Amino acid sequence: MQTRHGECWPAIPTIARELKLSQSTVRRALQDLRKAELLDTEQRYRTKGGKSSLLFRLKKI
Repeated sequence: MQTRHGECWPAIPTIARELKLSQSTVRRALQDLRKAELLDTEQRYRTKGGKSSLLFRLKKI
């Protein structure tokens, strides 16, 4: 997982494995963080148009 200025782009399975949680629990937690306006996500795309990883950006509070 790489970070830069409050940004990272880990895969959901990686987060789940490192935290020893299910992928559905991780997805729910990310959704809760977005609803609380603490996290932004942005879909990233490959140069040929295919989907890549999500970019996670922490919001400053």
